Amino acid sequence: MIALITAALAPAVALLSYFFLKNKYERNTAWQVMRSFIMGVLLVFPIMVLQYALRTEGVLTEEWQEALAGAALLEEFFKWFLLYFLVYRFAEFRTRYDGIVYGVALSLGFATAENVLYLMAVGIDYAFGRAVLPVSSHALFGVVMGYYFGCARFPEKRSSVFWIISALVLPIVLHAVYDLILLTTHENILIMMVPFMFFLWWFALSKTKHANKTPQKKGMEA
Repeated sequence: MIALITAALAPAVALLSYFFLKNKYERNTAWQVMRSFIMGVLLVFPIMVLQYALRTEGVLTEEWQEALAGAALLEEFFKWFLLYFLVYRFAEFRTRYDGIVYGVALSLGFATAENVLYLMAVGIDYAFGRAVLPVSSHALFGVVMGYYFGCARFPEKRSSVFWIISALVLPIVLHAVYDLILLTTHENILIMMVPFMFFLWWFALSKTKHANKTPQKKGMEA
């Protein structure tokens, strides 16, 4: 059991540490990041109940419905909801990158709890595959969502409302594409998944690079 929990936690700890340490400006407090992570962990349980109810009631009968509504829309909406109402409106943002750290922490909390439950059901042999795909993809969806929340705090050219909507729409689209590949590609899945994951990493890392170029909030220089 200890080995299983360690295997489930390790990728999330590594990814969260990576994105946390990439912040070139002020370090977020450990409590603020941990709070976001815990919210993500707790989010798994109501999401699982809702997904079970949708399947039981026959709402999700097709693979594309499962990908779009059962996973992408449901999961990313509730992540966005928590980030907006419990983090964005109350936490301090010194730069756009702070949004990325909060988004990654919440998404990795969700991915970690989901990973523990999955590995308990199927065994530790699947730990590597889970780390490479579901855990890392959730982290990258969190990067994108958090980046646009950061843009909403430090808007350029467009209004904060535009960026807040983008923080919801873009992760849903990316998550939907990811799940559609997993659920509907039954042969030669790597031909579709590998290029998509490369694109997802490139897209997310380009956002982190741009976020680190934005100036700090005035009066908050380190």
